[in-house]
Amino acid sequence: MPQRFFRPRLLSTLLAACLFGAAGAALAEIKVGVITSSTGPVAVVGIPQKNTAAMLPTEIGGQKIDYILLDDASDPTNAVTNLKKLLSEQKVDALIGPSSTPAATAMLDFVAEAKTPLLTTVGSSSLVLPMDEKRRWVFKTTQNDSLIAEAVVAHMHANGIRTLGFIGFNDPYGENWYKVFAPMAEKAGIRIVASERYTRTDPSVTGQVLKLLTARPDAVFVAAAGGPAVLPQQALADKGYKGKIYQTHGAATNDFIRLGGAKVEGTLMAGGPMLVADDLPASNPIKAVAQNYIKLYEAKYGAGTTSTFGANTWDAGLLLQKTIPEALKKAKPGTPEFRAALRDALEQAKEVVGAQGVFTMSPQNHNGMDARARVMMTVKDGRWTALP
Repeated sequence: MPQRFFRPRLLSTLLAACLFGAAGAALAEIKVGVITSSTGPVAVVGIPQKNTAAMLPTEIGGQKIDYILLDDASDPTNAVTNLKKLLSEQKVDALIGPSSTPAATAMLDFVAEAKTPLLTTVGSSSLVLPMDEKRRWVFKTTQNDSLIAEAVVAHMHANGIRTLGFIGFNDPYGENWYKVFAPMAEKAGIRIVASERYTRTDPSVTGQVLKLLTARPDAVFVAAAGGPAVLPQQALADKGYKGKIYQTHGAATNDFIRLGGAKVEGTLMAGGPMLVADDLPASNPIKAVAQNYIKLYEAKYGAGTTSTFGANTWDAGLLLQKTIPEALKKAKPGTPEFRAALRDALEQAKEVVGAQGVFTMSPQNHNGMDARARVMMTVKDGRWTALP
């Protein structure tokens, strides 16, 4: 073929290939797996997370985002089964969830083996600490137990609490809370005089509560999450307990008040700022983000339906909006290289303002939240109210 014909044809072929490649890149789809407990005993946590996932942006950095939502029915075994499907069949680029610490703990090994970043929405710091080869693929959008415990212990100490009854889940959530909280309490001069456990599906905790009352503590601390967090408090109220009752941020939801009614009035908790967004000063950067989330959520699902659990999923979405464009500069979605680039971008995220806090990640800190992510609050007149 004469050279004068070859060069134009070659150039046109190369141009077509470039245009096709650009079009292919524009149409590339990023898959995000979302596992929640939208049924079962953890549904109080999982439903707002599922609802929020439906509100996340369907395009980031010019790429379509496909969210694949699965329900684990509050069962860690189901969570792992769902995870395996998302990893092997859907080949997701990232994961959000699950709704409970036991489920997240059961998923750790599989996430690490697949080298797929997980933005987990559970409370326990054991998912990201101590940092190791497994946990380097996990990032957490809920405050670490230690961050919340510091504020709770400080409030107890300031209010003259010297003896304490502890009751928590008999699973990784409750056990990690005791592991974190007990040394802090002891250091502050607060003695735990009774320690009880119950399961998420127990219909009654009367026996455990009677043991707590026998110890005559100044206050009781409940290390539980979702609907079952109400159970010890109802039993304490029924038995006439008059001391202070503290909850973890696992109870940070309006559903906690709806379920507990007058029996949870006066509850004390350190929780995420979204729950008391209107009480935050205008200078707080979280306020506008939290109020925007509330506005969008309630427009879709009704007034008074927001919870911090949903906000944690929203913040996972905000982190992906910040980091996906960075990962796209290095690799194509659907590849191990893209997943690794996304993990690296998440680890380098700085001052990302969410509805629950401000995230600044590092190789040793995959939660990235500071004191701005907690507010001491109480249930007053049937609503969560920030304390002065």
